[in-house]
Amino acid sequence: MRIVQRERRGKFRFAISRDLRFKVLEGEQVVSTGAGCTLNVSSQGVAFETAERLAVGDLLELAISWPVLLDKTCRMQLVAFGHVVWTRRRTVACTIDRYEFRTQRRAASISLRDVNVSSLRRWADGPALQTKNAALA
Repeated sequence: MRIVQRERRGKFRFAISRDLRFKVLEGEQVVSTGAGCTLNVSSQGVAFETAERLAVGDLLELAISWPVLLDKTCRMQLVAFGHVVWTRRRTVACTIDRYEFRTQRRAASISLRDVNVSSLRRWADGPALQTKNAALA
């Protein structure tokens, strides 16, 4: 006879690996911080790995990097607040009691199209032009 275990979670969890940062809160005060990587996420909870020690009941603010860009240019993060419900070695599971999406700084990408090429050329050619002009004089 095979025993089938019933899923205890109320919502399906999606396996997703994203960087996260967290703050442990006591009231309005941040008592510690850390980083980790998500294992899975649902609308009601998140499991993640971290080297930091967390206790059941800790109130967390999680900032999870989001895999989709806003308007194809702006990085997003999911900021969630919840409580640790269990820990096992390096794995932590916590509820998502409240969440919001926030934008992050735009990724800096430098290309020659973004630089005033004529001023760059004057700067790069400056010593060569001075040498050439001195030779002509």
